[in-house]
Amino acid sequence: MSDTVLIAFASMLAIALPALATAWAQSRIGAAGAGALAEKPENAGTLIIMLAIPETMVILGFVIAFLILVMLK
Repeated sequence: MSDTVLIAFASMLAIALPALATAWAQSRIGAAGAGALAEKPENAGTLIIMLAIPETMVILGFVIAFLILVMLK
């Protein structure tokens, strides 16, 4: 395999794996948050923050993928 293909594959993994992990984490948080909001609606702000925290993994994965692709040049 050429180096270009391996670098492209590495950048794909840098986005795909954190995206899958984020989806899994948010599904668990969403299910638990729905139950918590049914009992205490005043916790809505906390739930929104808890759902936003895993999104940072995808953003960091995107940054890493960008840095990997810059190596192509």
